[in-house]
This record gives sequence, structure tokens and C-alpha cells, in this order.
Amino acid sequence: MKILSSLADLRTLVGTTVAVSDWLTITQAQIDLFAQATGDHQWIHVDPVRAAQGPFGAPIAHGFLTLSLIPQFMESSLRVDGVRMGVNYGLNKVRFIAPVLVNSRLRAHFKLLEVHDIDKEGLQQTWEITIEREGSAKPVCVAESLVRQYA
Repeated sequence: MKILSSLADLRTLVGTTVAVSDWLTITQAQIDLFAQATGDHQWIHVDPVRAAQGPFGAPIAHGFLTLSLIPQFMESSLRVDGVRMGVNYGLNKVRFIAPVLVNSRLRAHFKLLEVHDIDKEGLQQTWEITIEREGSAKPVCVAESLVRQYA
């Protein structure tokens, strides 16, 4: 885990890959819970028997499930001390490049693209997040995420 002593430390890291998360295994139970939460019960995600006969040979995670893991990946890889609050501000770009088969292991790489002062004692950050699947040449997701943190 990368630990920074303050938000100001982020300024020196613009243009670099700041952190890489721990690996996380995507289980069928997670996929099923995500389907319940979102109402997306497409067979490619929730019917292992039918999905085994489908184009990927197994169930795949929802793209939005993969995207929703960004906060968990960030928490396992980067901490900025002195931050009293952080919020997701939005996304500029998202691409789901390759499927996430059930029982795949994923991790995220966080590259800091920009930082801007906001409000009182706040810093808006633009992160390029590349989520990789173990053993795959292609990333499964690339997203540009905006985060606001306040000291």
C-alpha cells in the first residue's frame, strides 16, 4: 500500500502510476448479488449451465460490477493521511475491453493524470484506472475517474 502524508503529496505524482491494488477473486456469489442489486439477471451472468455453452464458456461478471470495485481497489492500494472526506465526482471515460470470467483474479493500476485545487482545502484528482485480469494480455476495464478529497 502506498501511504502519503497529505493531499499536497499527490502533486508530485502527476503522470505516474501511484499504486497497484491487491488481487481480488470474482465469485459467482458476487455476480449473483450484483444481479439482485441491479436487476440485471442476464443468463451470461447468472446461469452457469447456460453460460458454459455461451461464447465465454463460463459466466462473466457484469461490466458495472467490475467498475464498482474501483473504491475497493483504491482502498487496498492507496491511503492519503489527513483526509477528512472523499467523494466520487464522476467518470470521464469507461471501456470494458475484455470479459471477466467467474473466478478470475483482478487488480487495478492507478495512474494520476491531473490534480486541481477545489473549494477550501480540497483537491480534485483525475485517475486513469486500468483493471487487469490475471493471465490476460488485455485489461478488462479502463476508466478515467474523478475523485475529490478534502483535508
